[in-house]
Amino acid sequence: MKHTRDFACGALLLAALAPAACGSTDSQAETAEAPAGGSITLWTDSTELFMEHLALIVEKPATFAVHLTDLTDFAPLRSGRITLRFTPRDGGEAIIAVQDTPRAPGIYGPAPAFRRPGIYDLAIEVESPQAHDVIHVGDLHVYASAVDVPMEEAADDSGISFLKEQQWKTPGFRTQFAGHGSVSESFQATGEVIPAAGRYAIVAAPIAGLVETSGIAQSPAPGQRVGRGEALAVITPTLGDASGGSVFAAARRELREAEAEYARARRLLDVEAIPRRRLHEAEIRLDAAREALAGLDQDPASGGRLTLRSPIGGVIATRDIVPGARVESGQSLFSVVDPSVVWLVVNVPVAQSPLVGATSSASLRLGNLSRVYESRRVVSVGSVVDAISRTVPVIYEVTNADGTIRIGAVATVSIHTGQPVEGVVVPSTAILEEDGRPIAYVQLEGETFERRELQLGGQQGGLTLVLAGIREGECVVTGAAYQIRLASLSTAVPAHGHEH
Repeated sequence: MKHTRDFACGALLLAALAPAACGSTDSQAETAEAPAGGSITLWTDSTELFMEHLALIVEKPATFAVHLTDLTDFAPLRSGRITLRFTPRDGGEAIIAVQDTPRAPGIYGPAPAFRRPGIYDLAIEVESPQAHDVIHVGDLHVYASAVDVPMEEAADDSGISFLKEQQWKTPGFRTQFAGHGSVSESFQATGEVIPAAGRYAIVAAPIAGLVETSGIAQSPAPGQRVGRGEALAVITPTLGDASGGSVFAAARRELREAEAEYARARRLLDVEAIPRRRLHEAEIRLDAAREALAGLDQDPASGGRLTLRSPIGGVIATRDIVPGARVESGQSLFSVVDPSVVWLVVNVPVAQSPLVGATSSASLRLGNLSRVYESRRVVSVGSVVDAISRTVPVIYEVTNADGTIRIGAVATVSIHTGQPVEGVVVPSTAILEEDGRPIAYVQLEGETFERRELQLGGQQGGLTLVLAGIREGECVVTGAAYQIRLASLSTAVPAHGHEH
């Protein structure tokens, strides 16, 4: 179990606790003059305790604000009883305070009275449908009078305030302790996402003609998925234009010649006048002629119109057609990409290129997004150094089944060398990028956070090695960390404040 204690002087603390301490104006004024107390943060396996209290003085009701968070979902405890058992170190009867329900979600406010000064150990028993736990707090000082309370140093206000009520109301807010672990050694590089080989195609006009207006409504738009062989557009050869007719005429003539040559080769082979190789060559020519004519997709009953079809299944990347416009032979009209598998071209600095081999792997992140994608295999490692950037291109294949990796995107890449390195590790979701530098937010205590600039090592399996910036055992924000960053930019006190 890890804990922090921080006794601070207290205008903010007093303001938060005073309304709950008593009900009358006089008693509130008396509380406002009470010496400052402190705050305690403790974590067990299932519960987080953040407890604030004024200075504990004999015969004065002690005001506690006990915040309890269920660590399974980081929600407040909404129901259940807590029992506070204060046991004096020097023996004697324990002071017991019980509260059956929270006065607000996650917040309890027991007010025990102490009969004699000394050092007490506190055990908080939690009995809730959300959690059953016992939280131990030691070294609580109870003073004989207010004049015995030592003066406290001024509070350090450099931390980022993010109240428990804010944490509970922020979707996805989570924390986790930095631990010790091992990841594959890695280094950082940049990369660009490009289509994988065989998964990108340009559909060009095979003839000069006019784009048919009747079928343009069914022509797929950029971003729309198409199947292999699906019709994209129809072109009508221009009347009197020899180019359109010559393409079909040449294809038909080539097919007739290939058919005649194949038939002649079979007759000659039957009488053993030519070797079998000649028949095989004629067969290849015939197949090619048939495919060429079929690719033009012209039906004699279509009036000479040509249907353009997608050569691969995928997504329309570009569409450059206008109904009724004239297109020239060879003009690009569509591009189609299959994004289910992409290539990542990484520019590896020449000094680190010897560390990359056929078995190395890579992890990539896009912009400021926290999601990490893993490579499937190494496609190739370049053998030529770019004279300007002094880098070597390495291509990785990455699965992109959900299509969230966009072609042309620039990625931050961690290349793993395969050598294990041990040290402090945190979930990769805790790492943000700010002005090109990796940062994380550490929870110093229940409602106080700190921004840390990091020096990172390897990354593997959702964990990142931190070489500097975070110590083992510190609590880092792993979900909704961006909300902490927004809180750090605001100088305003949250409108709702504490519901104490």
